[in-house]
Amino acid sequence: MNSPSVDPQERRKFEQFAETWWDPTGPFWPLHRLNDYRSEWLLQRMGGGSELPLSGLRILDIGCGGGLAAEAMARAGAQVTGIDIVERSIAVAQRHAAQSDLDIDYRCITAEALLASDPEPFDWVLNLEVVEHVADPAQFIQTTSALVRRGGYQVVATINRNPLAWLIAIFGAEQVLGLLPKGTHEYRKLVKPSELMGYLSAAGMHEPVLNGVAFNPWLKRASDTWHTWVNYMCITRRA
Repeated sequence: MNSPSVDPQERRKFEQFAETWWDPTGPFWPLHRLNDYRSEWLLQRMGGGSELPLSGLRILDIGCGGGLAAEAMARAGAQVTGIDIVERSIAVAQRHAAQSDLDIDYRCITAEALLASDPEPFDWVLNLEVVEHVADPAQFIQTTSALVRRGGYQVVATINRNPLAWLIAIFGAEQVLGLLPKGTHEYRKLVKPSELMGYLSAAGMHEPVLNGVAFNPWLKRASDTWHTWVNYMCITRRA
């Protein structure tokens, strides 16, 4: 699967753990907790107060993995498309959605290939924990932003690049506490908020709203924080 944003080494990392996406005690368990937090955070900003607050919205989940975020959005009434470059992850996502009686359009395809197919632009594009794994983040953000309809939104969640982020997110989380498999993140590929703002602005995304995210490994939960030193999210709007 050739693409300027695909890093073959990153794809191999996720292939080996694909069958464990829905194991709440497996290597992806921190993502389950982050997904609980992020889903609630997003629903407060995306929907209304009805039983199905996202009814009528078309949402694209890029790098959907096993479908954690995609399923949360589908349960809230959204029409969801999930894409990933790891075929085994897509198979896991499809199987779990069927078991959960959810209609989600999963595809093993790159963002570039999806854009080339000239799809109807999406109301919301979720770009969660992906940008730090691609080969060319600037080009990747150009592509993902082009998939957003005019007036629509993109949500990016990633990790800052600074010594504290390395200490907490890589050394602490991967090497000391074992919260994630060793080698999940590479320090050089982490993205500073200022860099992300530049990529988004160049891609026609504006009105950025940054939100810091804290993760407590002992309480096993994520929450808002006043700083963006480690994990952070950003919502931007396409003009």
